[in-house]
Amino acid sequence: MSAAEGDWQRDQWVRYADRLLAGARAHLCAGGSQVLFPGAEGGYGRAVDGLEGFTRSLLIAGFRIAGERGVCVDEHIEFCRRGITNGVDPAAADRWVLLTEHDQAKVEAASIALILDMTRAWVWDSLDALTQERVIAYLAPVVGDDSYPKTNWLWFRIVVETFLRSVGGPWSREDIDSDLALHDSLVRADGWISDGAERSYDHYVGWALHLYPVLWARMAGASELSGGRASEDVGRLDRYLADALALVGADGSPLLQGRSLIYRFAAAAPFWAGVIAGVPSWSAGQLRHAASRIVQHFDEHDVPGDSDVLSIGWHGPWRGLAQSYSGPGSPYWAAKGLLGVSLPADHPVWSAPTAPLPVETGDSIRAIVAPAWIVSGTRSDGIVRVINHGTDHAVEGTPSADSPLYARLGYSTATFPALDEESWLNPIDQAVAILDAAGRATHRSGMRASVPFVGPDDVGVVGSTWRAHWLDATPTDHRHGHGLPGRLTHAGDLDVRSLVRGPWEVRLVRVIALASDARATGVRVGGWPLAGDDPVEDLVGDRALVRSGGLRSAVHLLAGDGTTGVERRADASPLGAVGTIPFVDLPVAVGSWSAILVTLSGSSIGDTRAAIDLADEHGDLAVTVTWPDGQRTTHRINDPRTVVATVGHQDRAQG
Repeated sequence: MSAAEGDWQRDQWVRYADRLLAGARAHLCAGGSQVLFPGAEGGYGRAVDGLEGFTRSLLIAGFRIAGERGVCVDEHIEFCRRGITNGVDPAAADRWVLLTEHDQAKVEAASIALILDMTRAWVWDSLDALTQERVIAYLAPVVGDDSYPKTNWLWFRIVVETFLRSVGGPWSREDIDSDLALHDSLVRADGWISDGAERSYDHYVGWALHLYPVLWARMAGASELSGGRASEDVGRLDRYLADALALVGADGSPLLQGRSLIYRFAAAAPFWAGVIAGVPSWSAGQLRHAASRIVQHFDEHDVPGDSDVLSIGWHGPWRGLAQSYSGPGSPYWAAKGLLGVSLPADHPVWSAPTAPLPVETGDSIRAIVAPAWIVSGTRSDGIVRVINHGTDHAVEGTPSADSPLYARLGYSTATFPALDEESWLNPIDQAVAILDAAGRATHRSGMRASVPFVGPDDVGVVGSTWRAHWLDATPTDHRHGHGLPGRLTHAGDLDVRSLVRGPWEVRLVRVIALASDARATGVRVGGWPLAGDDPVEDLVGDRALVRSGGLRSAVHLLAGDGTTGVERRADASPLGAVGTIPFVDLPVAVGSWSAILVTLSGSSIGDTRAAIDLADEHGDLAVTVTWPDGQRTTHRINDPRTVVATVGHQDRAQG
């Protein structure tokens, strides 16, 4: 069977959506306006949990109503109508949290407005006049509210005010123009959009910052507000999808990087957005296939499980994936990945010829400039790997603590970054860190990245330098994905360069300088983290290898002195009870380069060895690598294309 022959047909999408809705309805409150899923109360309280549970389920119901054009979906229409009527009734025992009572209501208000617009003929028009007035009053506080974070939240205000305008409610042209200008200020190279002024590149790029412009453009009256920007937004989405398609594993797993991963198959949303927008470069069949692989990945791993309720977790419940804003209803933002059911059965997407993902057709290597990523996909094991030198949810040059979700040197579709408490304090997996006598590892956020590129030899090249700093953390319950707060102490300056080919990365490491008072005892270079119930370790001289679930992670010291080891961390990953991370410990030798082969593979090719030759040529470092498959390549590290430079802004050209 080909990679695409197993794609869901529309009726399978519909059944999956209805299954999730049935699970939600089983936990409706008496008035129907809140869905209180089982589980521990979220960080924002039970009332917000109930609102989230309803509004995120409302997305699925709205998509279903629109996709059937209101026919034979009476149960879903009644779910929407009854919940909205009771939610905006100020006298109702389970009325909704007001936008003036909690900021999270501003997020959920956008889902309400979006679905009321999308299902206008079947839901909004059927509400009595008093309820319509109450809906308008409930949404009205967004107008003129400048307290919204300068992130993807800008679209929540745009969507709500656009709906309010269409029903005779209050709205502000100034608000909308300001928010659109903010969105444009966040645009970076090649269709990427940062979720705020920091280097915040994650799934929010696709499931928020590209999704909302497409849906907004189809709201009533949006064309009168857009200033003709739709084609530009579609063009950015079209370019972004080239990278997004390459970031999906052959098994359908999205990249395991960034916050809010409990939203799971919301990662399919930008592909449906591409179908709806009619992007020019990608066929509807290929985009449908990408979305299908992602949602089916979770279905094949028994999500949502016997309860028909999405848990806080990944394939199963795992509380360590929650941010402090996560409640039991939060995972239902996964609804965005089911946007395809809003497209009727006669929409061309359902009969369009399918096309495979890039990783399903062969090995690929690509540079993504904005986040300073090299992406390597290998057909033999279906894994997509990202070597990350420019994304840290921080600002260049401003030291801060690392977030395991953003600041690691590598992410993939097969491995989770270690997320136990120790990993937030002392990075080891996919990290290069200076150690002190107590074993503390430094953080790197605020690093300065080079412009990534792929050379004519199909080797990806990228690097970064940073002021490494030790962290004395301050206790906090506020965890939105950033690194931990605390006192930072400068340890020294590090320079790391990556040469990437297939499942391999040659990682070149040197200490540029040490702080005058630093008591450094060594430098630790960590590899890919694997998790399982019983991982196997293999330490042989200059190589450390771990195996789990058909995967192999290895580090192999190619140049320099050092010793290898394996770190074990319990309950650090939703993929298994025991986390294992191979590493190399190097002596502190200022100015000297070390080289380590870092491998993640689903085949034995990852176990074979490589060789390297380092030579000083007039101050430049010439690197000749004999890769494990015998291919030989040569690189000059101080080639102008790899000179350290800021990346990420729209006018930055690829080297």
